[in-house]
Order: sequence, then structure tokens, then C-alpha cells
Amino acid sequence: MTQETPRNSPAECLSRIRVVLSHTSHPGNIGSTARAMKTMGINKLYLINPKEFPSDTATALASNADDVLNTATVVGSMEEALAGTTLQIALTARRRELAHPLQTPRQLAPEIIQTIQAGHDIALVFGTEMSGLTIDEVLLCNRMATIPTNPDYSSLNLAQAVQVFAYEIFATLADDVSYLAESRDSATHDAMEHFFTHLEETLSTIGFLKPDAPKRLMPRMRRMFTRANLEREEVDILRGWLRATTSTERWPKPPQ
Repeated sequence: MTQETPRNSPAECLSRIRVVLSHTSHPGNIGSTARAMKTMGINKLYLINPKEFPSDTATALASNADDVLNTATVVGSMEEALAGTTLQIALTARRRELAHPLQTPRQLAPEIIQTIQAGHDIALVFGTEMSGLTIDEVLLCNRMATIPTNPDYSSLNLAQAVQVFAYEIFATLADDVSYLAESRDSATHDAMEHFFTHLEETLSTIGFLKPDAPKRLMPRMRRMFTRANLEREEVDILRGWLRATTSTERWPKPPQ
């Protein structure tokens, strides 16, 4: 009989974290990332359209973290990589217009631990080595993080960034695994994306969203609702409200 991992043990909590690498161009960075992950007890690696994988170079630089590489999930889009998560954290080295407030990994660590102890999956999202994440990729996430560095030399490679972020989570988890996580049924990434599609369709139907105007409203709406960290039931309520908004039977007919 195999021994079950205790609920909310460090290992069980860390199993709810996935590291997402988008369009990685050099396989060595995938291997180095796997090594950084395993050092901090994280083993779920998602790769979005990597240029080269599997790779002997990746295996060599993984330095015996082959199990992380062998179980890596390769997907074709950011939406696939984030499916099923409730907290998606985009790492960036620069400020972006219409994006979420910047936080450090240390500032985000308590929320991350609270989320995974509540039984929800999270994603740490990293972009390409040269240009990072696109604005569209950032908008699919509901948190944004940056690693403080020397302003005169802020050069971190991909695996180093993963290592720093993973360490902050691991260290915070090791310091405190006793407090009770908030009991919340947070909305999944999939549910939020369906809601945003429904919202855009409804706003267009009622004439509030002008299709020929610059598309700045929807990114702002995304920011507002993702900042609220909605629960599943709250998303259902909002979608019911959207359906009622466009219903032809929502208002009683005037007396004849």
C-alpha cells in the first residue's frame, strides 16, 4: 500500500504549482529551469511551443532533474497552459500599460501559499529569453511580478528567475504551513475567460463597446475583474446578469 501525501504538506502544496515557459528558444534554459524547479520541490513544467524539445542539451543541463523533463507538458497556447489554475502570475522586467500592479515574489508568496493550501492550482509564467511575455500573454494572467535587481545591472537569465521565485515560495512555505487557508471556491482560468468573452459580446450588443473604437476598454475591464479575485459563484452571478441584460423579456410590458 502506497503512503498518501498528507493534506497541505509542503510536497502536496508544491504539487499545485506549475512553471510555464512560453516559446523558449534555447533548450538549455529548459534543462536549467528543470534543475531550479526540482531544487525547490516543484515538478510540473509546462512548455508553450518550445523551439527544441526534447533535447540532449536540456537533459544535460537538468543535472539529474530528468523526471521534471520527462513529465513536462507541451502545449500550443497560453490558454492551454493556464487551464485549471486560479492564480496566474506573469513575471516581467518592465512596467506595462494597463497591466496589473507589480509585486515582488516575496510579496506574492503568502497569497500563493494560501491559494495552494486551499486546494487550487497556480501558474508561474515566464516569457522568451529575449523579449519576455507579450502584452496579450500578460493579460491572460491575474497577477504580475518582478524580481528586484541592481538597477545598473538587472540581468537575470530564465532559470535564475525561476529559481528566485521558487525559493521565495519554498522558504515561506517552510516557515509556516500551520495557518488555515481561506475557504474559497475561486473561479478557474477557464471560467474567467468564458466570462470575459460573454462580457465583450454583451457590451457590444447593448452598444456600450464600440467595435470601431480603440480597444482599450476590455483590457481595463479585465484588470478590474481579475483584481477582484472572483469566486466561482460570483462569476455565475455576473454571467446571469449579462444574460438578463440582453434578454427581451427582462422588463414588463407597459399597460395597454
